[in-house]
Amino acid sequence: MTRNFEQSAMLKRLPEQFFAKLAARAQDYKQQGYDIINLGQGNPDLPTPDHIIKELQDAAEDPVNHKYAPFRGFPYFKKAAADYYKREFGVTLDPESEISVLFGGKAGLIELSQCLLNPGDTVLLPDPGYPDYMSGVAMADAEPYAMPLQHKNNFLPDYNTIPDAVLDKAKLMILNYPNNPTASVASKQFYDETVKLAKEHNICVAQDFAYGELAYDNSKPQSFLQSEGAKDIGVEIYTLSKTYNMAGWRVGFAAGNPSVIEALNKLQDHMFVSLFGAVQSAAAKALTDDQTSVRELVNTYTERRDRFMMAIHNIGWDADTPSGSFFAWLPVPANYTSEEFSNKLLEEAHVVVAPGNGFGDYGEGYVRVGLLESAERLEEAAERIARLGIF
Repeated sequence: MTRNFEQSAMLKRLPEQFFAKLAARAQDYKQQGYDIINLGQGNPDLPTPDHIIKELQDAAEDPVNHKYAPFRGFPYFKKAAADYYKREFGVTLDPESEISVLFGGKAGLIELSQCLLNPGDTVLLPDPGYPDYMSGVAMADAEPYAMPLQHKNNFLPDYNTIPDAVLDKAKLMILNYPNNPTASVASKQFYDETVKLAKEHNICVAQDFAYGELAYDNSKPQSFLQSEGAKDIGVEIYTLSKTYNMAGWRVGFAAGNPSVIEALNKLQDHMFVSLFGAVQSAAAKALTDDQTSVRELVNTYTERRDRFMMAIHNIGWDADTPSGSFFAWLPVPANYTSEEFSNKLLEEAHVVVAPGNGFGDYGEGYVRVGLLESAERLEEAAERIARLGIF
């Protein structure tokens, strides 16, 4: 007789995987033969640039990469990460003490909670926010405190609304700009205020910089580490998934406060034996080689954003034009909840969008659209929605 072994308390605390449920519903309709336009996920649709793939192929033939890589990553990759930050943001980082190699940005964000939080500790989370932030918090058995991101504040948290008692108790704050899901960006002034607050209340700040190159209208996203004193109180998590279309490669890094970097390294020493060396070699190539592909990618997303927003504005759907990331954050029509509207679009227009309540209580009233189809398919999605006669 097959035994049924009970899961640990930690596993039982984990929230339902939001995107897995969304993907399953979309796949179900696709298997029924419907032409589904899936705008519900954040999976880049374009290929990794050729020169990065070629570097992987060459490095895979090097016998040095057939052995275990150094536990904390090859020095050349950490140097490439530091050089990238110096070139792009003017931030000086020590490759050995201020860079930690990660198995993708998501891994680092989840590991941070395990590194810094004890059961019952308070962590400040954006609401709406990336659902997997909650995964790390649940693993650590910590207590989340929601920082509402609202339109009236340009989807930035208002620190004045957080009680001092909460700030004094908080050990970790997670931020994310350019923002998923709201597509908003943050200024240096906001990060300066964040550093000041964090120093006053001894809070570690983790800025999720997944969309660190994806801003529009000739603007460049601000790095948290560009603010004076940011390295004293926090880290920035960078992934190559979006900038270089390397989502499946699972490679990123944390940069900043040495004590946090050491904590991440210590945890990973016990969990992994670093990344496949050829992936590290390709990642270093991406960060340090010609960046033409990045500029071309931003131009592609700009065209998609502009054509999609024009299409939905033409059907009467009033929404703000995204400032960053590859998402659009769109208010649902009156008399619908986020899930009701999302279900209607899937069932009647065969367009998948992510309901805003999946990102937190303050996401209710919105849906998130990923600009991860061709401009023509995005326009077709708007046309299908128009035929429903809602707007």
